Parts: sequence; structure tokens; C-alpha cells
Amino acid sequence: MQIRERLPQYVYLMRLDKPIGVLLLLWPTLWALWLASHGRLDSQILLIFVTGVVLMRSAGCVVNDFADRHFDGHVKRTRERPLASGRVKPVEALVLAALLALTAFAGVLLCNALTIKLAFIGAALTIIYPLMKRYTHLPQFGLGLAFSWGVPMAFAAVTGSVGNAAWFLFLTCLIWPVIYDTMYAMVDREDDRKIGVKSTAILFDEMDTFIIGLLQMLFVVLLVIMGLMFRLHFIYYLALAAVGVLFIYQQWLIKSRDPQACFRAFKNNNWVGLLIFLGIFLSYPQ
Repeated sequence: MQIRERLPQYVYLMRLDKPIGVLLLLWPTLWALWLASHGRLDSQILLIFVTGVVLMRSAGCVVNDFADRHFDGHVKRTRERPLASGRVKPVEALVLAALLALTAFAGVLLCNALTIKLAFIGAALTIIYPLMKRYTHLPQFGLGLAFSWGVPMAFAAVTGSVGNAAWFLFLTCLIWPVIYDTMYAMVDREDDRKIGVKSTAILFDEMDTFIIGLLQMLFVVLLVIMGLMFRLHFIYYLALAAVGVLFIYQQWLIKSRDPQACFRAFKNNNWVGLLIFLGIFLSYPQ
């Protein structure tokens, strides 16, 4: 009975009640899987990666909250999280994170040796990212590395190798989390300053919207180059045009730096990921 009563707290700890994080991690992985397979993806590999995304994102949330358990209580938006509020004990969180990671790794064991090796690096990035906000103003780049690592893993699983095009896609995808997580960090910027947590939102300061705009333009340009590298259909470029419109909308949202508007801009990136995926998906004959 006690475990059953605590299950809702574990769900909150894993952020399963807020699927936006799963989707933002899933989209680059799906882009890579479709590009690597030229639209002819094996259903088992798709299932392994989708399941792995959910499990590792959940594990990452648990690890992040464990690392932030002494800070979250001082931030209005996070003070009621299970670890910060004491409803879940730290040892429970560590056990849960280990179980999630091991379950994800069990799925990776069904893939080839290169994918398994890359999975160890992915696990390390998941652990390192939450610690970056203590020592550097660039935790968003750490998130970019962690959230984009599914790209080389996808190419490894599908093709058995990670070529130059795959690494180009990885570097392209790395920029996107910096964009949306800086918007997310703008929500908590004042609280983060008080408690000593670092972020690109604090680093960029009054240049935040301008730098985000530059990164958005760079991201679109690199996506265009990626489309040329993979010889994608004209419909893909129409999708990128729609992405450009969404980025303009996001700039309009964050111009006043209102926390609620910044959070809406952050969540809007789910549609960016979907549009890019549809452009790739429709580029291959069904």
C-alpha cells in the first residue's frame, strides 16, 4: 500500500505529468532515425528508441531534482517538487533513477555494439548536465549534448556507423536545446540569481532575446544545409519556412521577458520539432 500511495510522487518526480520534455527529446531522435533509414525504419528499433527516450528523460529528471534538491525549495516554481518538499527521500530517487537507466540500457542491448558503446556516453551526459549549473553558465549546452546524443545512437543502430552527415546533424540539433532552454531559464532567472544557479539566461542578460534570435537563424540555416546533404523533398523546406514563422512568434513572446510568456515560447518549440519531423517524413515515399 505504501508503494501504491507513493507512485504519484514518483510520476511527478519523473515529470510524466509534463510530457513536453519527452517530446523535445524525442523529435531529434526521430529525425535521425528517419534520415538514417531513408524512411524505411525497422519497427523494433523505433520501439527501442521511443521507449529509451521516455525512460532516460525520466531518469534525467530524477537526477536533476536530486542534484537540485537543496535549491528547488527556494524557487517558487519548483518548491513543491517531491524531493524539494520531502515527499520523496533522496535514496528513493537514486534507486528510481538507476532502475530507469537500467531498463533503458536493457533495450539498447538489443542493438549493435557501437550503439551500446554510445549509450554509455549518453548516460554520462545525463549525469553531468545537472551539475553544470553549479560551475558554468552553460548548462543549456550540456542539455544540448544530452538531448542530441540520440542522433549518433540512431545512426549507429540503423546503419552500424556514424558518418560525417550524422555528426553534422548532431551539431545542428545541439543548438536547438540551447534556444528553448534559455527561454525556460528566463522564467526562473531572478530566483536563480538569488540562489547562485547559473544559466545562459543569466550569462546573456540583456542580450538574451538577440542571441536567441541569432541561434534560431543559425539553426534554420544548418537545417537547410542538412536538407541538401540528405536530398530531402521540397516539402521539407516548406516545413522550415513554417519553423521560421514559429521562431518569429517566439521572439514576440519573449520580447517583454515576462516569465509566463517565456514559458509559452519554450513549449511552442514542440511544434518546431513536429514540423521538422513532418518535413523529413514526407520527403520519403510511403
